[in-house]
Amino acid sequence: MDIEGARKQVLEAAIEAYKKKGLRFTMSDLAAEVKMSKKTIYRLFSDKEDLLMQVADYCFDVIKRAEQEVMESGPEDTVEKLRSLMGAMPEIYQSVDMRRLYELGERHPRVYARVQERLENDWESTIALLRRGMEEGSIRPCSIPLVKAMFEATLERFFQENLLTEAQLSYQEGLKQVVDILIDGIKARN
Repeated sequence: MDIEGARKQVLEAAIEAYKKKGLRFTMSDLAAEVKMSKKTIYRLFSDKEDLLMQVADYCFDVIKRAEQEVMESGPEDTVEKLRSLMGAMPEIYQSVDMRRLYELGERHPRVYARVQERLENDWESTIALLRRGMEEGSIRPCSIPLVKAMFEATLERFFQENLLTEAQLSYQEGLKQVVDILIDGIKARN
């Protein structure tokens, strides 16, 4: 197996380990899962924080690919395309308990900062759909920076606290509700 294949295997195993144990998974857990020595894993990732940083980037890259699919072949209706784009969650992450990401801020603040940074970037498609919707009249005039800030702030709250756990919602349920509230709030009234 080549280095990139091995890295991807460990990244995906780390996601699976997170599903089972949260951030308490160990490099030994990963080594057993992927049938590699810990030494090999440490050649690929300098430490657990480096691994988590790369897992964050890997996850966001997969989400961005899902968003691209929505842009290329999603619903034709601008409002529904926007709803699909903002709620894009690849099937691979449907069973990940995102409600526990608030632990990152406590245990791995640099990784959490990366998650926040990724949330705040790559808004071009969403902004383009918001503008298109306003031009065609399907979305009422609103401040794009305000919509962006509201969505980012909500997702950051999901990650900072166990808000979703207290509300007895999965991340996917919470995300759907937030997207529906935002989209239905800016959708033009007929």
